[in-house]
Amino acid sequence: MSLTNKLGKTFVFTTELGGINGTDIDESIARVREYSGLDAINIHDCPNARLRMNSVMAAAVINRATGMETIPHFTCRDRSLLGTQADLLGAHALGIRYLLPTTGDGPQHGPYNSSGVYDYNSARLIEVIKSFNKGKDANGEDFKGQTLFTVAATATPAAANMEAELTNIRKKVTAGTDFFQTQPVYDATQARRFLDKAKAFGKPVLLGVMPLKSLKMAEFVNKNVAGVTVPADILAQMEQGKSGFEVACEFIRQVYRQVDGLHIFGMGDVAVTNRLVAFTKELLEH
Repeated sequence: MSLTNKLGKTFVFTTELGGINGTDIDESIARVREYSGLDAINIHDCPNARLRMNSVMAAAVINRATGMETIPHFTCRDRSLLGTQADLLGAHALGIRYLLPTTGDGPQHGPYNSSGVYDYNSARLIEVIKSFNKGKDANGEDFKGQTLFTVAATATPAAANMEAELTNIRKKVTAGTDFFQTQPVYDATQARRFLDKAKAFGKPVLLGVMPLKSLKMAEFVNKNVAGVTVPADILAQMEQGKSGFEVACEFIRQVYRQVDGLHIFGMGDVAVTNRLVAFTKELLEH
């Protein structure tokens, strides 16, 4: 059963492969084959404005090699409106059926003297993609055939301004978003409050979980990652020796009944990701 058919009907699991640095995609293919129990995997689009293999092309190669459904990120940063539409047609021809439109990290974050395009924002990009699904271009003109994209979007459960976040979610839903993959969240109470409001929009929500590798990482996240907060009680527990994996399991135990699935930020750790999937599936069976 495809991810599209599972969304909102059965609990699903996704994770992120990250960008592919250079021409060697074989290592990434091998890693994807090591995952167990996943329904799809996201492929980043030049994160932090650093050079990585084209996300759509990489996603197509990985899908063909492994059978894993792939969700390439697709930024507003690098493509004009014309180029975007050409790339959408090409992505569909390559067998891509999922996309996650994002704004994209600004060029100033990377090492290149490059200019951001930003002909449109992520909500407008979602509108264009959904228009393509009807066989119409960005101007509403017909083209031959139509695309069959399912569109993912991001959300931030720990956003400082929740009303603004809900407004953004509403815009994405109005534009045609099919489901959400959220940023990581650690506070179960905060997550439940977010879910109560976000689920009202009627779209499946895959809640973001990022197992912390160490106390040092937890402190770094608190200081440097916008929209993600590790509560003081969790920091205290980790100071006493509790592992990030244990923290993640306890969080999942508190929220799994309210979500449609998990989006696991495993940071390349296949073993931990597989263990979290197995732990959650055991919960679901009881």
